[in-house]
Amino acid sequence: MGKFIIANWKMNMTNAGAKDFLDEFRPQTKNTVVICPPFTALTTVGAADGFAVGAQNMHYAENGAYTGEVSAEMLVELGVGYVLVGHSERRTKFVETDEFVINKAKAAISNEIVPVVCVGETKEEYQSGKTKDILSRQLSGLGQLDGEFIVAYEPVWAIGTGLVPTMEEIADIHVFIRGITKAPILYGGSVTDKNAGEIMAIPNVDGVLVGGAALCPNKFTGIINAAN
Repeated sequence: MGKFIIANWKMNMTNAGAKDFLDEFRPQTKNTVVICPPFTALTTVGAADGFAVGAQNMHYAENGAYTGEVSAEMLVELGVGYVLVGHSERRTKFVETDEFVINKAKAAISNEIVPVVCVGETKEEYQSGKTKDILSRQLSGLGQLDGEFIVAYEPVWAIGTGLVPTMEEIADIHVFIRGITKAPILYGGSVTDKNAGEIMAIPNVDGVLVGGAALCPNKFTGIINAAN
């Protein structure tokens, strides 16, 4: 199985910015590359070649009075093949529960979109030795998923901080998650073109979920090349 290299642009990149990025971005790889832009740039990014397009979020309902939300069917119409669900920023800032996240994943699979189920512990939980307890809870609903999905382990304290767990810690957590699921497991949290190769060489690390470094075509290409 090849590696997955997924970019999460978060609330960055206008349509014009996405076009500028794509003018410079020419990935050469046999691995799976996915870019998750803001909703407003999905069509622009989806029209490019050489990688798949993903969404950063979706609602589990098919339709209804959910102002500001989008459904899986809407994403499919735009050619979206992947979607992030349960990112720590959604769990904390938008108070998304484990049940809500799993319902999103189920809806995505029902519409033939591959959900990337994000999990991870806070700094306080990490320091108090509760990481595996937190992950067990967040992953407890995976048995409800009947179809293809991906798990992304992102320690909350490592996202955008420049802090990265030791390679031994990443290896230990990925072994732990492997004991729960056979799905591909990605690592995320301050992934750069400098550390991506070492991270992806760890057993049970099936790729990376990249934030800030994915906003620069050269840096993101360096991460992709590190997986080749």
